[in-house]
Parts: sequence; C-alpha cells; structure tokens
Amino acid sequence: MVGYYNQQTRTVDVDDITEQVLTSSLTTVFLPVVYIVVFAVALPTNAMAIWVFLFRTNKMHPAAIYMANLALADLLFVIWIPLKIAYHLNGNNWTFGEELCKVFIGFFYGNMYCSILFIACLSVQRYWVVAHPLSQQRKNNTVAIIASVCIWVFIWVSTTPLYLTPQTAQLTSPNITTCHDVNVIHSDPAQDALGEYEKRFEYIQHSYYYFMVMAGMVCFVPSLVIIVAYVLLLRALGVSKMDVSSNKKRQKAVLLIVTVLITFLVCFIPSNVTLVIHYVLVKNGVKNHGYGFYITTLCLSSLNSCLDPFIYYYVSEDFRDHVKNTLLCRSDRTVKRMKVSFSSMKYSKRTNTYTSETQTSSC
Repeated sequence: MVGYYNQQTRTVDVDDITEQVLTSSLTTVFLPVVYIVVFAVALPTNAMAIWVFLFRTNKMHPAAIYMANLALADLLFVIWIPLKIAYHLNGNNWTFGEELCKVFIGFFYGNMYCSILFIACLSVQRYWVVAHPLSQQRKNNTVAIIASVCIWVFIWVSTTPLYLTPQTAQLTSPNITTCHDVNVIHSDPAQDALGEYEKRFEYIQHSYYYFMVMAGMVCFVPSLVIIVAYVLLLRALGVSKMDVSSNKKRQKAVLLIVTVLITFLVCFIPSNVTLVIHYVLVKNGVKNHGYGFYITTLCLSSLNSCLDPFIYYYVSEDFRDHVKNTLLCRSDRTVKRMKVSFSSMKYSKRTNTYTSETQTSSC
C-alpha cells in the first residue's frame, strides 16, 4: 500500500481502502491465527529436526546437510514470529521500533528465499543420487557444504537492502505505526492524479527493482530447476529395473514431488507473483484493490516452515527412524541393542512371527 508523507503532521496519510484493510478482521484476526499455527507447529518440529541432524545422525550425507540448513533457516525465522503475532493482534500497530521491524522483515524474506534455494539443491541432489548411485560420498558432502555456505552468504548479502530501507510508517488515520505495510511517498498526491508518476516512482524504485530481481532469480529460476530435476528423476526411475526396491523409490519420489509442489503452490509461487504484481501497480500509479490478497499470500508463505519437516520425512528414512526413537525416548545404545536383537531373530512365514535362532540345550 502507498501513503503520502504529511509535512505538517509529520505522519503518513493513506486512502480509505488502505485504512479498511489495516482495520479489517483479515489483518487483525485471520493473519495472527495463521502465524500462531505456524509458530506452534514449526518451532517444535524444526527444533527436533535440528536435534536429530546434530545429535542422532551418525553418518552425514548431502541430503542431511541440505535438510539441516533448511531446518536452521526455518527456526531462525520462527523465533521472530511472536513479534508479528503481537503486531496484528494490536491492530497492526508496531511497538517494537524501526530496527526490530527491519530484523523481522529481513528474516521473513531471508527464510523464503533460503528455503527455495535449499529445496532446489535437495531436489537436484535426489536426482543425482538416483542417476549416479556410485558417486563418491565424500565428494558429494564437500559439494553440499560449499553450496550451503554460498547460499547463506548470498542470503545475508541479498537481504542487506531490507535493513537499509525504512520499514515503519506512522499513520495519521488510523493512529498506528505499520511495519512493511505502507510505502511512504514524499510527494503531493495531486501530482499522481495528473499522471506524473516519475516522481512517485523515485521513492519506491529501490524496493521495485529489489523484489523484481529476487522474485526472478531466487523464486522463478529455482522453480524451473526443481521441475527439471524431478522430471529427470522420474525418467531415471522409469528406466531402472522394475523390482520391489525400484517401486519403493518411485513411491518415495512421487511423495516428495507432491510435498514440494504443495509447498511451492501454497507458499512461494502465489506470494512472489502477487509481490511482482503489487510493485508493478505501485510503479504505474494504480491502486491495488487486491492488497488484502497480497498480504494473505505473504502470510501463507510462512507455512513453508510447517511443510519442510514433511520433506525431511519423505527424503530420509534415517530421519524418520531417528524421530520415532527420539519421541519414544530411546537412546542410541537402546536402538543399537534392538537392532542386534532383531537381527538375531528368524522370521517364520507359517506363523508370521519372529523366533530366536539360538537353541537352548538341557543337561
């Protein structure tokens, strides 16, 4: 939304549509409920995922490296969600200062772009494992570590402009301070009515170019990479021999593809498309009557922190086992003892039971 800075009152004037959105139940009820659900689900699941990857995974592999970084990115975003919940429950009034607003916005978009890039790496890695099963594990781990470091460096550098741009705006009516909801224009609104959009564009051009580049480079291009990777993955599984293991791999691949597609269709694609449309409309001086839909898609993009653990679940069988053992409070020693005990058992097809292979002898 766009607001005009009032030199006399030193506040920002917004139109009736903007005021209605900021005071509607959409932003003061629905959005905080979604963020509460995200916080309640994503915080424990991603914290457990990091615990499993750090303390329960004995043998690291590229998929585990990417998933651990993805869980870390989600956790770094989730810990700031209570500020967003308080903001919306307080009538979209930000009371935590300009700096914390910048921090939250930086982590919000950083998590979105970081998740997209790590999911893209994970998708390419899954294809590579199927197409090149004999590739060297140590070399693949090195590539995964280098890729992860590069992604983190890129995210920290690319989100720097968000920390340098003012994000809060003190409105005249309603009397609230918004966080990343109003673009402040330091010009006369009558000039815009006459079609003089050039001066108006000067105040939002940095945000316009920033989100255009990020949406193209960090959302749409990785989306194409993911689609190509999964097409090649299904093709590689299709040419493999049709046995039980191949069928299981194909089923796991299909479940993974469906989970990633749901994540992109719900979280990433709508938010980035509406983000592009929003700034195009602002650039051309057109009122965005669909701003409510725009902020809703941005809110739904945070659901990726809840959906990512399902990706871990379908990608790694070890992760599933470690989570079950953690929930059942089984130590590594207990798990190893159970495996040894189970391996010494012999399965009987006639009785559908396991019996011990050792025989007790009587004196």
